[in-house]
Amino acid sequence: MVPLNAYLAVGAILFSLGIYGLLTKKNAIIVLLSIELMLNAVNINFVAFSRYGLFASLTGQIFTIFTITVAAAEAAIGLAILVALFRNKATIDVTEMDIMKR
Repeated sequence: MVPLNAYLAVGAILFSLGIYGLLTKKNAIIVLLSIELMLNAVNINFVAFSRYGLFASLTGQIFTIFTITVAAAEAAIGLAILVALFRNKATIDVTEMDIMKR
């Protein structure tokens, strides 16, 4: 059986990679993927705590299903916004998305 520390380490590594991608990349698609990576790291921690928790209930797994649903909606809306911005600006560079500045 894999110990809880291993799951938490994997979750921390994935979350750190997501933060790195979020803060350093200028491509909007990479930024969205980094946010998804961070959400999946949280899901790993939810499931690990649900499995190895003091009471071992299904609460973490229910939160994970809810988070996956919200992440799917976030990805769909985010990509729709990116398509609309790309049609207006012809770029997906995050630093050039200043449509509301005037």
